[in-house]
Amino acid sequence: MHGFTTRQLHADGRRKPLNAHTMPIFLTSTFAFDSPETGADLFLGRRAGHVYSRMGNPTVETVEQVVADLENGEAAVAFGSGMAAIQAGLLSVLKAGDHVICGEALYSPSLHLITARLADWGITSTVVDTSDVQAVEDAIRDDTKMMFYETPANPTGTITDIRALAELARPKGIVTIVDNTFASPYFQRPLDLGADISLHSATKYLNGHGDVIGGIVVARAELADKIRLYRRDTGGILSPFDAYLLLRGIRTLSLRMQRHHDNAMTLFEFLAGLPTVSKIYYPGDPQFPGHHVAARQMTGFGGCFSFEVAGGFEAAKRLLKRLRLCTLAVSLGTVDTLIEHPASMTHVATPKEVMERQGLTSGLVRISVGCEDIEDVIADLEEALKPS
Repeated sequence: MHGFTTRQLHADGRRKPLNAHTMPIFLTSTFAFDSPETGADLFLGRRAGHVYSRMGNPTVETVEQVVADLENGEAAVAFGSGMAAIQAGLLSVLKAGDHVICGEALYSPSLHLITARLADWGITSTVVDTSDVQAVEDAIRDDTKMMFYETPANPTGTITDIRALAELARPKGIVTIVDNTFASPYFQRPLDLGADISLHSATKYLNGHGDVIGGIVVARAELADKIRLYRRDTGGILSPFDAYLLLRGIRTLSLRMQRHHDNAMTLFEFLAGLPTVSKIYYPGDPQFPGHHVAARQMTGFGGCFSFEVAGGFEAAKRLLKRLRLCTLAVSLGTVDTLIEHPASMTHVATPKEVMERQGLTSGLVRISVGCEDIEDVIADLEEALKPS
């Protein structure tokens, strides 16, 4: 097997339509049939081909092929957003009467989808600290059909032992879904560790440039087929143009991820020495809970972490107002540095008791460290963090 960087450049195959060097954008809603018989065969699945871009599109299928390869999965299914990918991963498996265990350290919309929206459809849930294997085992019921968690988790970097939970779930027929957005396939491949599904908000590191909204699910072929059928019925497919941009972004994934990681480690070391920073949540910190698990299942710690500003919300707000280089914006994984305030932005809908258990305080800010010269990012933060 070729190395990761070679695969990110060549997993789309040598032979492309019209001998194009890069995969063209197929901006077409429908596809012509050679004959009525061909059309019938395509609709019935008796031959491979394309019918309608809601069901499948060559540009979209190419990015699915590439991401599946990088995740060491059998197949991938691409969606118009990360949340659409999460919904499809859940509802292609779960039905009324089922129970799902989810991590408490989750992106707020993911947590709301599982605990509120699924409840509307008769699916119950239990929110637990998935870094505690015993707590997960204690939450399993006879009707438990799925575990869903992020690792590293948003925004506190909580690490869950993927292999341990997979070994707990598989004998019981429980499907495990890992949101691998923070790590990317470059630093972590959950399927290799026994997970059933690895998914991404492709908006983040896979794209890397802040100009795509997308999601992608990777799984074994049988499970991917169910997810693809759900997508066909609900219409959440990724657009061909976004698929093209995603393919372009993936071509530099390994280069970007290493730079993100190296910059984040340097910034972490700087912030750790500041009296105006009271706590840092970064799996790359040897003292961070779960660091040893992260070091075992990841090849790097990524470029996104959170830190608590001494002085609480007012100090955090002052920091965000003073910044000149770092951009105040949600999302993460872009080539430039983004910073935000989880308690009032990305995690505003997280229940208060869950926020308290996570340590998600009003003084916590999350930074997605970009690919700039790190000395410039440090200088920006140093000036903004000075006491008033």
